[in-house]
Amino acid sequence: MKEEKAARQGKRFKRLGLGGTFDLLHRGHEHVLRLAFQLAEKVVLGLSTDGLASGIKKRKITPYQERRKRLESFLEREGLTGRAEIVPISSRLGTAVEDPEMDAVLVSRENLSRASMINEERKRRGLKPVEVVSFEKVLAENGRPISGARIRAGEIARRGAVLRKAKAGGGS
Repeated sequence: MKEEKAARQGKRFKRLGLGGTFDLLHRGHEHVLRLAFQLAEKVVLGLSTDGLASGIKKRKITPYQERRKRLESFLEREGLTGRAEIVPISSRLGTAVEDPEMDAVLVSRENLSRASMINEERKRRGLKPVEVVSFEKVLAENGRPISGARIRAGEIARRGAVLRKAKAGGGS
């Protein structure tokens, strides 16, 4: 995987963007957050506002302030608070389209097209494109991605342990 190879080689970015809802902070979130800080000196965490999150997820979402507090607690436990900047985002492209200092974004493979949209918008605004680094989602014990929807449905725990068998086609 490109990101793990980059981390091993010590490749560091000055300012990397990572956006998300970070609902029900779980092992997958923790993995990608740690990876972001391995790759960059400063990480701008775009945290979806309640409006954006409910539009994306189409399900119950933990309120913004509570999600932010959980994220801040994780960063504090990891000793990363001084290298993080949490910003509210109300669009899927976040602040990456307007931050002239940002030199990279970290996205899941499923969101690679979003990264292309970010670079198109940056170009339109006269900004240099950002380097795109992608990651694979962390899998639960049953080989399917850990997600807030699956945790909220009681299918898996935050660390990925299977709690009950999923219904056919459910829980993404």
